[in-house]
Amino acid sequence: MRGHIVKRYKNSYTIVLNMGADPATGKRKQQWVSIKGTKKEAEKRLAELLHQLDTGTFMKPSKTTLTEYLERWLKDYAWPNLAPRTVEGYETIIRQHLIPQLGNITLTQLKPEHLQKYYSEMICSGRCDSSCGLSAQTVRHHHTALHKALQTAVEWGLLSRNVADAVRPPHAERPEMHTWGENDITRFLEAAKSTPYYALFYTALFTGMRRSELLALRWQDVDFILSQVYVSRSLHQLRDGSFVFRSPKTAKGRRTVALPPSAILVLNEHRKKQELERAMLGIPLTDNDLVFSHLDGKPIRPNTVTRAWTSLATRAGLKVIRFHDARHSHASLMLKQGVHPKIVQERLGHSSIAITLDTYSHVSPGLQEAAAKRFDESFLARYNEAENETVRKVG
Repeated sequence: MRGHIVKRYKNSYTIVLNMGADPATGKRKQQWVSIKGTKKEAEKRLAELLHQLDTGTFMKPSKTTLTEYLERWLKDYAWPNLAPRTVEGYETIIRQHLIPQLGNITLTQLKPEHLQKYYSEMICSGRCDSSCGLSAQTVRHHHTALHKALQTAVEWGLLSRNVADAVRPPHAERPEMHTWGENDITRFLEAAKSTPYYALFYTALFTGMRRSELLALRWQDVDFILSQVYVSRSLHQLRDGSFVFRSPKTAKGRRTVALPPSAILVLNEHRKKQELERAMLGIPLTDNDLVFSHLDGKPIRPNTVTRAWTSLATRAGLKVIRFHDARHSHASLMLKQGVHPKIVQERLGHSSIAITLDTYSHVSPGLQEAAAKRFDESFLARYNEAENETVRKVG
């Protein structure tokens, strides 16, 4: 018998697995697994364990709790390998939510039903006011953090499978995208000319670069001859106020973005002004200095840029959109102007064209109408030529 069940107490069973003989001593080895529940549940668990033995995925039960593992994961994997801002977000989720709710469960005993129950309890689901639970999008972030941590456990050999794969996180509606048109952008930039952020906002709207990429840009990354900027890193501010520079998460994120002539002129004027200001402080400007910075060369806080953007949009009497929506505005306008989506993908640094098309699907109806009209005009022109030729021959 490869395994059997022994009843211990009420609703408590022990599964005994025969592991074969120890090669060193020749003695029979057994693995005992305790389970709480009905006999039927114990039989189901026995079948699962026997299947794991057959497929070579069986792992000896560990007493490590999810709390102990997640603390280790943050220290040994997340901080050394992931972006600091990402880890800060994961750490908040883990310490404030996952550990209090799931931390006492043994890592190897964590099941899909534990996660599904956690998600349903954490989300409000629109049944009551927002104070009673978290949004679906927030709970999806919890799922992402936990899935990432459990996948590392699989890679470390602590788990045979990632139980989060068997759980469906709550569906979240994509937040509505807000963009500006050509007239809005013109009004905004006119209002921005008198501010220290004019060159920054101009570059954002004319390149689609992310805020973190713009704030990490150095003068050596700007090629005034070829009219392009090289995106090779991003700047992030941590909770303790310190700044960190990170390389792009994907190869597509490291890219060259062509600059229109007007943006080159704006950046050239910005550099001359910066050189003059730095000279007055006795600090020479070098190619390694940041393009957008304080007078002393120190990085600008990302939140400072966002507040300046919002304040300026309000003063200009425009619909206030997020700073990140400057990126969306740039992409939407390019697509409406007939620029191929592949070019837009490369400018934005998306890992695939599918992401670009999916993100800007709201532009598709207009593009399809324009394409249908152009096809019709082209076809009818040739059709009419052929018809006229036939008439001439007949005549």
